[in-house]
Amino acid sequence: MSANAASARAKAKAMHKREGSNLFHFCNYCFLGLILFIVAYPIYFVLIASFSDPAMVNSGQVLAIPKGITLEGYKAVFQDDAIMTGYKNSIIYTVTGVFFSTITTVLAAYSLSRRDLPLRPVFMMLIVFTMYFGGGMIPTYLVVQKLKMTGTMWSLIFPGMIVPYNLIVARTFFESSIPDELRESAQLDGCTEWQFFKEVAMPLSKAVVAMMILFYGVAQWNTYFNAMIYLGRYQAKYPLQLVLRNILIENQVSQEMLGDVYQAALQQERAGLIKYVSIIVSAAPLMILYPFVQKHFVKGVLIGSVKG
Repeated sequence: MSANAASARAKAKAMHKREGSNLFHFCNYCFLGLILFIVAYPIYFVLIASFSDPAMVNSGQVLAIPKGITLEGYKAVFQDDAIMTGYKNSIIYTVTGVFFSTITTVLAAYSLSRRDLPLRPVFMMLIVFTMYFGGGMIPTYLVVQKLKMTGTMWSLIFPGMIVPYNLIVARTFFESSIPDELRESAQLDGCTEWQFFKEVAMPLSKAVVAMMILFYGVAQWNTYFNAMIYLGRYQAKYPLQLVLRNILIENQVSQEMLGDVYQAALQQERAGLIKYVSIIVSAAPLMILYPFVQKHFVKGVLIGSVKG
């Protein structure tokens, strides 16, 4: 009897544990689903609002599905020749900026990950210092102006070419993923420093390179403030974000329309529609790119986030 009772108690305990585990998973999924809804619904709403009648959007009738489907917003945006010019400029700026930023960040990070680098603590202290203190907008503009980069694409690339946070994450990745023993073994086989970096370190660092490409690509694609400062009157060189900003400003209700309430209301609805369309137009390339680098991005963040 005692053996049967012990067996029954063990089964009851296992069943109770399984029920507790199922309850935990259920609550966990509900919580994560709520977080997903909070994050994803605004993006979904912007998407359906860009295809919907702006009057229905403003009256709150558009919540789950588009209503009064219209492409007027996309027509208004893409009929402007500056949009395609902005797309071309943004692609050039992003590709060029990511190329230089990724190369310089990876090279600097690998060098700083080497414990035998002379003055390594001093370099790290100066790099971290720049994360908290900067000269400000006016001194930076004067530097860019003295270097004769105003009005050129290089004014959007060189001033922010290396982000200290990205550099520290990449350095930590190299420290944790490329052991000194591997380098010493390669040196015994006659491998030079450059050969080790190119043939060994880089193939093992695809995750952090993908992460740098994504970080710098998003930052470069979304930039508009620096373009507004440094490009000035050179409208043919405006990136997409600055072009969309100008379109939004042009479609705002002007002072002359305030006397005509109906016209002002129509213009306000049009401005809202163009705002939603502009968000989709500017975010679509990054949303298409992200799934291709997601796997490497997650791995790079997990490895590079532990800053020893």
